[in-house]
Amino acid sequence: MILAWIGAVFIGLALGLLGSGGSILTVPILVYLVGEPEKLAVAESLAIVGIIALVGSLPYALRALVDWKSVVVFGIPGVVGTYAGAWLSQFVSGGVQLGLFAVVMLLAAFIMARPKGLHVPRRSGAIWKTGLEGMAVGAIAGLVGVGGGFLIVPALVLLGGLPMHLAVGTSLLVIALNSVGGFYKYLHLLPALGLTVHWDLVLLFSALGIGGSFLGGRIGVRIPQDVLRRGFAGFLVLMGIYIFWQSLPKLL
Repeated sequence: MILAWIGAVFIGLALGLLGSGGSILTVPILVYLVGEPEKLAVAESLAIVGIIALVGSLPYALRALVDWKSVVVFGIPGVVGTYAGAWLSQFVSGGVQLGLFAVVMLLAAFIMARPKGLHVPRRSGAIWKTGLEGMAVGAIAGLVGVGGGFLIVPALVLLGGLPMHLAVGTSLLVIALNSVGGFYKYLHLLPALGLTVHWDLVLLFSALGIGGSFLGGRIGVRIPQDVLRRGFAGFLVLMGIYIFWQSLPKLL
């Protein structure tokens, strides 16, 4: 269990260092280090990610670095999408969810390895496009249990027309909203599977993750972000391949 606690700190550390991407570690840590069933790990991941994101958004909100219009336009469809993704999860096996998770992990690695891709001329996208993007990201979050910050930040920049300093703070609140929507649905699905949320584990992981995020924020200012992102992207590739390989027998 000590390894699992270290993993929880690493989740927050990655979030503090990079601003996104750390939550994608939650499911594999819960499955492979704690030994949780796949579906329970996805549900608990949403709770942990939501708590960490909510606490992390407070400093941004206090400094007026949250675009509340985007929270509504992107976040509300995101909640609907996350709820729908959680609902869809009852029709797929835990192995399929892990397989999809591995694909999302590799996508996250691709995006994080190309940070310059975010630095393009901003454009103000149509509200319906931003809403659809929010719903799509939410559906992925609900189905595989990720926060989706690595997708939300680019969407807010490219479709919402937000500058990066506003996109990061706004994305944290959107992640928190998405997580609530998905977790609420899982609370109704888990009993039918004979599963119960381990609240002590959720709260412990959340506390360790929050502590790790504050530590990561202090360390991150001393390390070039491109170096951090590319190194983390390489780690995600290895993890994604490993998870996909482990879930392959269940997929077949």
